Amino acid sequence: MNESQILANHIANTCYEDLHDNAIQVAKKSLLDALGVMLAASTLGEGCKQFLDVALAEGSKPESTILGFGAKASAMMAAFANGSLAHALDFEDAYDGAPVHPNAATIPAALAVAEALGTISGKQFLTAIILGSDIVCRLGLALRVNPLEYGWYIPPILGAFGATAAVAKLLNLTAAQIVNAFSLTLCQATCSAELTSSPRSMVRSIRDAFAAKAGVLSTQLAKQGIVGFEQPIEGKAGLFSLYTHGNYDAAKITMGLGNIFESAKVSFKPWPSCRGTHAYIDAVLQILNEYSLDCNSIQEILVTIHPVNKMLCEPAENKQRPVTAIDAKFSIPFVIATTLVNRRVMLDQFFPDALENSHVLELARRVKYQIDSGELENSTQGYMEIVTHDQVISKRVEFPLGHPAKPISQNALIEKFRNCCQYSARKIAERNRDEVVDLILDLEHVENIGEITARL
Repeated sequence: MNESQILANHIANTCYEDLHDNAIQVAKKSLLDALGVMLAASTLGEGCKQFLDVALAEGSKPESTILGFGAKASAMMAAFANGSLAHALDFEDAYDGAPVHPNAATIPAALAVAEALGTISGKQFLTAIILGSDIVCRLGLALRVNPLEYGWYIPPILGAFGATAAVAKLLNLTAAQIVNAFSLTLCQATCSAELTSSPRSMVRSIRDAFAAKAGVLSTQLAKQGIVGFEQPIEGKAGLFSLYTHGNYDAAKITMGLGNIFESAKVSFKPWPSCRGTHAYIDAVLQILNEYSLDCNSIQEILVTIHPVNKMLCEPAENKQRPVTAIDAKFSIPFVIATTLVNRRVMLDQFFPDALENSHVLELARRVKYQIDSGELENSTQGYMEIVTHDQVISKRVEFPLGHPAKPISQNALIEKFRNCCQYSARKIAERNRDEVVDLILDLEHVENIGEITARL
């Protein structure tokens, strides 16, 4: 069998009892984390309100909740609206092994469909999102080149296949139907890397809306009997041929499938910015904790970056003075500077007035970078030197906080969820908030996933 068929059979035949406990526990945390971030994005996410308006203007059957707003739309349009929220704050979980956010489209799509079906248990939901997230990670691991080289921005493209896998499991598609669904997703999943050259673009924020919607639509059509392609993943015009010119390692897609769940290796973000900036936040906070550092004495900050993170430093004039919140979150100079000034990194540091902080902007101008020559193994590692008038302080970070090797606690994730809830467009009662936490941490015993969305 080819990779498309192997993945489809795996999705169709895997049940809750086949999952590893670690994967289950991490998936619960991913769901809690995703819900909190989406709720906060209902007021803080640039462009998200417009997706709500479009979803509601369609006048579709009100079957699935649009988080943060208390409104309902069809499963497909709720996935579309919630997908716009998922990455808008760049605060959701990430997979440090590849350039993907495995749950950004997977959870919005699965949540919308599960609520619409009205019969999905916690065990069924966990199975679906674990399979979806795992497949996104595996597709990312298979990359031998960064598709940016060919003009493509890969996270939402691969994310759409995770959304498709999760929804396919919820809809009980056969293996043949799942291959068809992947084919239909291939016809929709795309994202231009032009967004990396457009500082004012909102696409980087709301990109997963399209991926989540594609996952729902593809599976609905496949369930209705639409036939796709035989090899949507590995075909001569399949996913990897189109987006990587065939530069991928097929073995990594299926290696250990069913025995190793890559979804259990996600990193949870303690700070609301691109994961590629986190090594430098971590380094700054360690330095501030270990040294008596006067920011006014800093002459230069030199960072060594992985080649993938060049986009977080260029063009220099834009990254030293970002114009939007998402642009600031994708700026190593700005993130380092705001960490130095505020000694923390929170959502309010990316509000419009915070982007104009003169002290932060002055420090951002002092950040210089060089491309690593091969010592940094992946894009989440980093090295920094802070040069003052009388000393040079250096710090290397192998695993930024939130990585499985350097995890944040469950209590910290719960506190993050509660803090995010405060920004929800529709106020969430403290009792509801606490009940959602309890339900998710005991998700395998929840009879209907609607018990969670009803409280949001």
